[in-house]
Amino acid sequence: MTAIAEVILTGTGYPRPHPERAGPGALVRCGGYTLQFDAGRATSMRLAALGVSCRDLDAVFLSHHHSDHLVGLADIALSRWVALDRDAPDTPLRVVAPAGPAARFATTLLDPFVDDIAVRKSQTGRSTSPEVRCLTFEPGRRPSRVWENGTLGVYAVRVHHEPVEPAVAYRVETPRGNVVISGDTRPCRELAEFANGAQVLVHEVVRGDKVGATASRGILDYHADARELGSLLAGVEIGTLLLTHLIPAPDSPAAERALVDEVRQGGYGGEIVVGRDLTRVRLA
Repeated sequence: MTAIAEVILTGTGYPRPHPERAGPGALVRCGGYTLQFDAGRATSMRLAALGVSCRDLDAVFLSHHHSDHLVGLADIALSRWVALDRDAPDTPLRVVAPAGPAARFATTLLDPFVDDIAVRKSQTGRSTSPEVRCLTFEPGRRPSRVWENGTLGVYAVRVHHEPVEPAVAYRVETPRGNVVISGDTRPCRELAEFANGAQVLVHEVVRGDKVGATASRGILDYHADARELGSLLAGVEIGTLLLTHLIPAPDSPAAERALVDEVRQGGYGGEIVVGRDLTRVRLA
């Protein structure tokens, strides 16, 4: 069992493709378990950069059904199967998702690849096909446990990303401390209560004054403006606030500092890290 206890950003981007930022995702490793939260574009490549095989994932957790959080999931499912030796034991990819569109996506994930799977089986003589097993849960405004194994437990709570429903945040409870991943949400009381006491909070953020006037009407309706996020988290006990899903993506250290300043202006005084792909925070 590994002594590693950490959270790593596997992607800090958003729907618009960026050459240095994969789609949204975070990896949590602790006690020998490896958990992936969301799977945006190029997630498998970021995992490869970490030396993590898609077969190493014990579960993938989906926060909601926006495409930028899901588009890398098929790649993970197929890659773990394609890389398998013909005679090696196969195991399904376990996906945990709130009941509704995200769960439906996971259960039908491999349907478009039936012809590819058939020809690969024919060529290699393999008897197994890639498999996704989806564990669904009904999300509520109060936290509920959705997964546990050994000393780890994962809890979910419904957050506010309307009109995208349902959308959830996750909390991973470990012997080394708790990690909370916000998914996509506007600032909301449920998230602040859920994250109180966490060693790490991975939270999306938007610089509202830097997005276009037209775009802001849509984006800020259901994402977290930096100053509003700082106001929400003022007084909340968090070890490290790790910012991700950055809109717009900072293109310089000065832009990163400006983002931090805006969160501070809202009232949050704790440690802030502006995420880049593969940013890593160790749990104490």
